[in-house]
Amino acid sequence: MSLLDTPPAVASSPEAALEALRSELRALGSVVVAFSGGVDSSLLAWVAHDTLGHRALAATAVSPSLADRERSDCRELATEWDMRWVEVETDEMLNAAYRVNDANRCFHCKDALMDQIGPLAAEADATAVLGVNLDDLGDHRPGQIAAAERGASFPLVAAGFDKELVREVSRTLQLRTAEKPAAACLASRLPYGTPVSLGILRSVDRAEANLVKLGFDSLRVRHYDDVARLEVPDDRLAEAVQRRAELIDAVKSAGYRYVTLDLEGLRSGNLNQALHD
Repeated sequence: MSLLDTPPAVASSPEAALEALRSELRALGSVVVAFSGGVDSSLLAWVAHDTLGHRALAATAVSPSLADRERSDCRELATEWDMRWVEVETDEMLNAAYRVNDANRCFHCKDALMDQIGPLAAEADATAVLGVNLDDLGDHRPGQIAAAERGASFPLVAAGFDKELVREVSRTLQLRTAEKPAAACLASRLPYGTPVSLGILRSVDRAEANLVKLGFDSLRVRHYDDVARLEVPDDRLAEAVQRRAELIDAVKSAGYRYVTLDLEGLRSGNLNQALHD
């Protein structure tokens, strides 16, 4: 489906959405799913495997911007669901246009992804598919444009899935990813204009992994040089303040000098606001 098409309305029910998704996948015939382990790509990968069998392949892009815990979870999910699955290494870090981290960073990232899964799809006479849902279309997502220009398809959009419907259908199918917190790539923790480096990505990954061990599984560590700005859900702000000594130790051990807590709470994609200010 082209991003220039008029997106469909949200499906009328989980049952209708699931059948529409299966129909979209059957029409494609054979697919390579860009599988990050998040709730969207997990649903897409599971339904593709269940619908198409050996004609569905899940491919996880491995790069420094993928958190170690997410890579491990992809491997575990592929084993649990008995999916055909491969890891592919992407090289966006070699691209200076990516490292400069301007508003088009995601374009270069998805372009590097398509460099890897595009040939896999071509070899199998398949279509590369991404777990984009209707809610994603309203934000600044240049990566969608890059993928569409390279021939990728978005079956969740075509089948009328928004984010809540993705979770609702995942619950119906009893997928353990149904309530999984959103986990965008590590580079999204850097404000636009802060160059992406291996060192920064490792610091963010380590800091977030340490906080996950403390039970804060839904969070962001935003990177500002030697300052880490923590975002946790509103209903856990009081707990974060109460446990501030633990949080400070967890983040400073990842190399940060200062630790701040954002009182506005967790806001996925909030760094995009700078593009509109």
